[in-house]
This record gives sequence, C-alpha cells and structure tokens, in this order.
Amino acid sequence: MVKRRRPIRNIICVLLIVLLYAAAASVIVIGVKGYRMYEDAISQMPIQERVELIREGEDFTHYSELTEFYIKAVVSVEDHRFMNHSGLDPIAICRAALRDIMAGSFKEGGSTITQQLAKNLLFTQEKKMERKVAEIFAVFDIEEEYSKEEIFELYVNTSNFGSGYNGVYAASKGYFNKLPSELTDYESALLAGVPNAPSLYSPDVNLKLASQRVGEVLQSMVRESVLTQEEAEDIQGNIEIQRADE
Repeated sequence: MVKRRRPIRNIICVLLIVLLYAAAASVIVIGVKGYRMYEDAISQMPIQERVELIREGEDFTHYSELTEFYIKAVVSVEDHRFMNHSGLDPIAICRAALRDIMAGSFKEGGSTITQQLAKNLLFTQEKKMERKVAEIFAVFDIEEEYSKEEIFELYVNTSNFGSGYNGVYAASKGYFNKLPSELTDYESALLAGVPNAPSLYSPDVNLKLASQRVGEVLQSMVRESVLTQEEAEDIQGNIEIQRADE
C-alpha cells in the first residue's frame, strides 16, 4: 500500500514545486515591471520637481494652515500608523492582501498616506499590481526626502475631493466657502472622508452617503482615542439639528 501511494505523493510534490516556481517568477516579473514604471515616471519629471510645481500653486495649503481636527481625522481614517511607519504599513498590507484573496480579486487597499501621495504625484488610478510595486519605490524616495508634515500637506493638496475639486483648498472653498483653517469639526470630518471614494462621498452627489461617511470618520477617531464616543455623537448630532432647523 505504501508503494502505491508514493507516485501520488511525488506528483503532488512536483505540482507544489511547479506552483512555487511559477509564483516566484510572477513576483519577479511584476517587480521588474513596477520598477520600470517607476523609472519611466521619474525620468519624465523627478519627484522633487513635481513637488515644487505643486508648492508653487496659488492655492497650496501649508500644514500649519490646516485645523488640528482635520489632520487627526485624516490620519485616523486613512493611515492611523502614519506618524510611526516608514511609508509602508505591513499590517495593513497583509490585511488587504487577505481580503483580496478571500474576495478573489485585486482591490485598492492597505495604502498608506505616503503611497497615496506617490500615486497622486506619479501614476494613474488604474489598479494594477505593477503600479503598486512602482508606488513602493517612490515611497522610499519620498520618505527619505520629506518630513511627515510635508508628506501630509502634499497629500491633501493633491487629493481628489470630488465635484471637480482637487486639493483641500479647492474643496474647502467649493463645499463650504471657507478657508481650510476655518472649517468646523464636522466639515473637517467630511473632507477627511471624501477622498476614499470622491464620486460616492461628495456632498454634492449624495448628502446621505457623505453624512454616513462622516460617521465612519468620527468612529475611526474614537477607535484611535482622538475623540470620545460622546464627542463624536455631539459633532454628528449638532449638524443634524442644524439641518432640521433649516
């Protein structure tokens, strides 16, 4: 009986080895494609030049011009380990990879604020594995060259806030007719939540979904001990009372 089982075991072992080699080869190919994509992007214009062009914009908003609440809201909902990691968050990446495997498809997920900035600066929004690899090469350059505060301000100045608003200044003026420094806590939470899915969470498109997203942002702040549950409920409740009075 043992001899009869060996051929089956051998076949299984061979298949596993073939699959491992195929997986390794696929990773190498994707890695090479990603590096070439990164090299092509910076050959067209280096990261430093792209950053300077953004900073020269008339509406560029500095870190010091953002409300503390807005900064905490964005970090809480987008990348709560932002201040401590070196541009990549292995925990978030593994969690996102597990979800992709379970879903049977590649979805955007696990990206840090630095990765999102790299995408905004250099690449398209197309969801491809090689682009994710290209982002990683860019992340190393960005984290080495710029401080966390500079990375954050560049991220919010290059993000899409829906309804044709690119950058936090345009979104703040467009949605609320206010400077970013004048936003209320509710308005800050709303803007913090929009870039995740601008076509869904823009208050101009769907006010109900935008309000629900505010609730998600506030709850992320509660989880990170930035707000108490009572404070989060007060912020959400106050805006509902204002709407009822209008």
